[in-house]
Amino acid sequence: MLENEFILLDGAMGTMLQKSSLKVGERPEVLNITNPDSVREIHKKYIDSGSEIIYTNTFGANRKKLENSGYSVDEIIFAAVENAKSVSKTNTKISLDIGPIGEMLEPMGTLSFEEAYDIFSEQVVAGVKSGVDQFSLETMTDLYEVKAGILAIKENSELPVFVTMSFEKDMRTFTGCTIESFIVTAEGLGVDAIGINCSLGPTEILPIIKRASELTELPLIVKANAGLPDINDKYDLGTEKFAKEMAKIANLGVKYLGGCCGTDDRYIEKLSLELGAIKYKERKVLRKSMVCSANEFLEIDGFTMIGERINPTGKPFLQNALLKGNVDPIVVEAIKQSEEGADLLDVNIGFPEVDEVGMMKKSIVAIQSVLNTPLQIDSSNIDVIETGLRAYNGKPIVNSVNGRATSLKKVLPLVKKYGASVIGLTLDDDGIPETPHGRLKIAEKIMKDALRIGIKKEDIFIDCLALTISSDSNSAITSIETIKLVKERLGLKTVLGISNISFGLPNRELINANYLMKAIDAGLDLAIVNTGSKLLMDSILAENLLKGNNVDYFIEKFSDNKPNKLDAQFEISLEYAITNGLKEDVVRIIDNLAETEAPMDIINQRLIPILDEIGDRYERGIIFLPQLIKSAETAQIGFDILKLSLGINSNGGSKGKIILATVEGDVHDIGKNIAKVVLENYGYEIYDLGRDVSIEEIVENAERLDIKLIGLSALMTTTLNNMAKTIEAIKALDVDIKIMVGGAVLTEDYSKVIGADYYLKDVKSNVEVAREIFID
Repeated sequence: MLENEFILLDGAMGTMLQKSSLKVGERPEVLNITNPDSVREIHKKYIDSGSEIIYTNTFGANRKKLENSGYSVDEIIFAAVENAKSVSKTNTKISLDIGPIGEMLEPMGTLSFEEAYDIFSEQVVAGVKSGVDQFSLETMTDLYEVKAGILAIKENSELPVFVTMSFEKDMRTFTGCTIESFIVTAEGLGVDAIGINCSLGPTEILPIIKRASELTELPLIVKANAGLPDINDKYDLGTEKFAKEMAKIANLGVKYLGGCCGTDDRYIEKLSLELGAIKYKERKVLRKSMVCSANEFLEIDGFTMIGERINPTGKPFLQNALLKGNVDPIVVEAIKQSEEGADLLDVNIGFPEVDEVGMMKKSIVAIQSVLNTPLQIDSSNIDVIETGLRAYNGKPIVNSVNGRATSLKKVLPLVKKYGASVIGLTLDDDGIPETPHGRLKIAEKIMKDALRIGIKKEDIFIDCLALTISSDSNSAITSIETIKLVKERLGLKTVLGISNISFGLPNRELINANYLMKAIDAGLDLAIVNTGSKLLMDSILAENLLKGNNVDYFIEKFSDNKPNKLDAQFEISLEYAITNGLKEDVVRIIDNLAETEAPMDIINQRLIPILDEIGDRYERGIIFLPQLIKSAETAQIGFDILKLSLGINSNGGSKGKIILATVEGDVHDIGKNIAKVVLENYGYEIYDLGRDVSIEEIVENAERLDIKLIGLSALMTTTLNNMAKTIEAIKALDVDIKIMVGGAVLTEDYSKVIGADYYLKDVKSNVEVAREIFID
């Protein structure tokens, strides 16, 4: 199929089912068994309209969403695949459709990465047994969930993997994942095709997929919406306009094209005709060195700083914390280095008697819950490296491999499997060569072994090894000359641990700063440094200034002789602790404040303003969903302490009672759960009725609890009608109850049409509405 110019996918399954046989509140996947003819007819229509790959009716066929359905995952998947097979043509390929699990993964939610992996694995194994041709992970918004899904497929099958995420116009997903982070991470994990589906129409997707086309040579996928439905299930784009806009996407070199919400077989037929008049364009991509977290993408092009201080060597406070299993000091050190200017952070938690495997995972998850800065996994223990790689959300660097055969054999396959970059140390079984050419020879061996197993050249960084000049006066010259050779002869990027050069000598900062400048002049790309060194950091600024960069920043920083913030003694404030998820510090600070301030004053004058500022930062795109949730959970600890001192239990003394529910037929509750966390932090009493909640249950609870505000959520277009009916039933009570609605498929105009009082455009809107209803 790859020899064809374009590959035509199918359109929406839910839209077609809603028009034919799907009843209110019914799970679409169950129709594979209860009404297989309707599913087969939809597949047939798509095949007849030109679809070469059809997606099975299994979007929500996981154990979480099928709970209480009366059917197992195996039963649904086997029936779905059989339905697709029964109408397929000889050249039709069947892809097992796998959607989001429907619950947030840690650290945003409570679902562990391991459980998510297990859920996906169950679907994959069933798909393999039923005879599918490939797998399609689609409509994803959380990169961590994408990683769990890809690993589940790769480790339980040898079939092709397609992955698409849903983006907003700002080129980020609902959780803040960037298009760059998605492409870099998923490509590294070994997917076969990658792209975008749902959320937006083709016009809005065009600039996002264009950016993706600049980052990867993998085949690209686009399954765009026909727009959002109005009250009459009419969509913004007709078949002709949809096809014309999709043709613009095809002209970027996108290979796999189809439709999502609002499209049907007529859209695919029109798209097929439109693509027939277009010649497929092969894409050429300039390969670059790139690493990322889920929410921050870093292209290593020019000098890059790696913070060195997450390392217990010589640091008793970190040693004690690691022995106790306490990651807060590690998180603080990570935040400080990021604020000081580190582009990447090295994470080394090796120390005698420390559970290095467990603490590596715990540290990575904790750091990534509050910080977007990409990480470097530093260990000589292969189990620790793999644990870190599996736990990391994004594409990290592994520090390190070396020229020893055992190291190359163990480390490089893990780097390849998890799609990381790797640092190669220029040492082997004979030790560290004394000459630049000796080190170059080891670097070349590392490069050849890495390339042989499929690691890309741009993902290999060579550590030319800075050894202390107190024992070898020529060591600085040797490493500098090695940098030049590696770059000239091998074309690889280079790295040095700068602080090693001055070990055992006085005035280390002066030595380190001067050595770094010489290394940069020689072409050094990445430096592992102490970003808390004022002399070193100021020297880097001066170096940039002399190269004609950052002139205005240099003047602003030094013209008025402001004290450098790195000189000030670091003190953790309540705002800092909450913002960065430091729970133990919140307990300590709240206890201290309670000795001199009234509990309600702390709540109203400290905690609430801090949450307001965090909400504003989220709304402005400065922080993203993981950080927002972590901050809210950390603030909750402070609220709980103060409630106890006031003699208030978790259900008392609230500012107002609010019902939250996902409407009948919808099994997605991520947005509702986030709203609950945030609203509870502001002191509101939340009655969470869960997901797939009947109209009768919502109405009964509203009357019984004397509710003034109800929040309704829907993610599926097929359940919007249920939201309208729920609002109608609540309004029929003829009592003063206000209704706020939210969900990815909603628009402000549609919310007005169905009678909602408030439309929630984001998480912070919940609080604004609650404040209006229950005046603070």
